Amino acid sequence: MIRGTFANIRLQNQLLDGVSGGYTRDFTQDGGPQSFIYDASVNYQKAGIPLVVLGGKEYGSGSSRDWAAKGTVLLGVKAVITESFERIHRSNLIGMGVVPLQFPAGESAKSLGLTGTEVFDIEGIEKLNEGVTPPTMHVTATKEDGDTIEFDAVVRIDTPGEADYYRNGGILQYVLRNMLKADA
Repeated sequence: MIRGTFANIRLQNQLLDGVSGGYTRDFTQDGGPQSFIYDASVNYQKAGIPLVVLGGKEYGSGSSRDWAAKGTVLLGVKAVITESFERIHRSNLIGMGVVPLQFPAGESAKSLGLTGTEVFDIEGIEKLNEGVTPPTMHVTATKEDGDTIEFDAVVRIDTPGEADYYRNGGILQYVLRNMLKADA
């Protein structure tokens, strides 16, 4: 199931020209060659590099089943930054411990000049762990040449319950912790 995540034949990874389906570039390898998404994610996880997905409008449409979010987290994705989310998929991402963020209104990866080759630093996630859901998180994307692109992404954790799920690493961990507290 993990190998099938992001494998839709209509998927257009903007890191590759004219290539559809479950492929990306693997920047853990010299020259960042084309690779299956699953194989690249294994290499990133071995290197201890968490992943960020950049998306467009209605991200997650047609993939609102829970396995779309499970596969995402199992591939090592920690955050998804999009123009907008499909409602159920956004909720499922939170339930799996992936933080959903939106570009500022009217902005996109393209308008901000993001290519997906950047290293992302997201400030404010620790506030979620402290019980505070900030309206935005500051994102710094550092390009290979050291230049940076900065913006404030809208946090799409919309309810206190969703914040609890995220803070616990997902809904399963939330339920287990509450069961353990009840037994204590």
